[in-house]
Amino acid sequence: MTISRRDLIKAGLAAGTALSMPSILRAQTSPDDARTVRMVMADLTVFDPMLSTADITHMHGFAIYDTLFALDSKGVPQPQMVEKWGVSDDKKTYTFQLREGLTFHDGSPVTAADCVASIRRWGQVDAGGKLIMARAKDISKKDEKTFAITLKEPLGILVDMLADGTLYLAIMREKDASRPATEQVTSNIGSGPFKFNEALAKPGASFTYDRNEQYVPRQEAPDGFAGGKVVKVDRAIWQVINDQQTAFAALQAGEVDFVWGPPADLYPVIESDPNLELQVLSKGGTTMYLRMNFLQPPFDNVKARQAVLHLVDQEAFMRVMFPDPRFTQTVTSIFGNSPVYSNEENTGWFKKGGDPEKAKQLFQEAGYAGEKVFIFQTTDWPEASNASQLLADTLRKIGVNAELAPMSWGEFTTRRANKGPVENGGWNIFIGDYSGSNPVNTPFLLANGDEAYYGWPKNDEYEALRAQWADVDTIEEHKALARDMQKVWWDFVGSVLLGRSLQPTAHRKALTGLLEVPRNYGFPMWNMQKAST
Repeated sequence: MTISRRDLIKAGLAAGTALSMPSILRAQTSPDDARTVRMVMADLTVFDPMLSTADITHMHGFAIYDTLFALDSKGVPQPQMVEKWGVSDDKKTYTFQLREGLTFHDGSPVTAADCVASIRRWGQVDAGGKLIMARAKDISKKDEKTFAITLKEPLGILVDMLADGTLYLAIMREKDASRPATEQVTSNIGSGPFKFNEALAKPGASFTYDRNEQYVPRQEAPDGFAGGKVVKVDRAIWQVINDQQTAFAALQAGEVDFVWGPPADLYPVIESDPNLELQVLSKGGTTMYLRMNFLQPPFDNVKARQAVLHLVDQEAFMRVMFPDPRFTQTVTSIFGNSPVYSNEENTGWFKKGGDPEKAKQLFQEAGYAGEKVFIFQTTDWPEASNASQLLADTLRKIGVNAELAPMSWGEFTTRRANKGPVENGGWNIFIGDYSGSNPVNTPFLLANGDEAYYGWPKNDEYEALRAQWADVDTIEEHKALARDMQKVWWDFVGSVLLGRSLQPTAHRKALTGLLEVPRNYGFPMWNMQKAST
């Protein structure tokens, strides 16, 4: 739902009337309920972390499943379930020992066999996991607390992959992890800091998570997704409230403590309320991009792709997608604003306001002769829809025959797979987003033709560099490789960036301890606490 200006005025009035409004939640809330946190979240429809990359599924995974390694706030892998680990002199055998006190919610101990089965299942579907499995000679249990991954050839980023998969590497019971990755695990029994309350689950309405009293956290301070997972509340309840005004009124009234992703129109109202706070938890943000079809004219010609690169005014695109400039940034690195790999190599094309004359010249050099440029417009994703309209208008101003194709997200996800010409249902441009910076498991960063993400960019020089990523060991080597890759990318223009956005959450000030994290795939619920009122 999109909040209109009229709705915004109504929402402002809600500040004075919320306590007198009839509520769907008040009957469930008691005044002394200080150790229960109520959170307005998206509906949880996929519970198995191997079957979805959705943020809400990631968060469910963070709550009930533990993992071997996790990223700290700087994006650096840290041991989590692992107590200690080492690698052999030939760099082909990694040995991991689990820490003490790890038990599943059913009371059974976590063993090396559970870890081996979970890695193997994850390796069926995650890009980084597939790379590990392709190079693995053996993954085996050594004793109840120790397992090893033996490789056919060295893989310097193995631990990085275990910590930072596109899919969350949830450690499950062996009997659950033995299920194929394409079949959903239904038990919801992990060893994480929260237990999923099956009895109180109401699909489409609410989900309840209880503190796992048997969980033994690490001794380190919490840091991003890593460190000690200390749960400071007894229960977290996810409420599914689709109407944003209802959710906001409940937040103002104190009937819920947290709203994930409030609409931008409500930011001023939230900030004017002395009891509420806006906070950005996912510091990595989301990078919006424009994807061109390498297989069809005019963007099979590199000059036409370069034309769009010079044409885009990132600040203008950010304004129509995310109107509050405090939560947007321009971005020139294909690695986003990663604190490790972002760089400024070969970014001389960037110009405030764009360069329409340069773009027009490059289209002429590409031999563009007025062919239709077909742009997908996903009408049920407002930000992308707005960006598509601005793009069409910007192209038309320099003489490009741009045509919008309005459709639902569902229709778009089917039609974007068409590699044929426009007259046969194909396409030229679509708007998307991504948040990764690892070129092994971030689809946006592939340029291997038919095997690449939609748009099918192809550049052999870039791919040769990307292939080296798995075989270098140090951060400095990866930084150097990132610069080389980006230099080539901006020559062949694999995609065009539109800017980066940060999504604030809204919560009552009585709710504190929310952790900021480096990646944009949800956030953990440990460490948060609620002051008595």
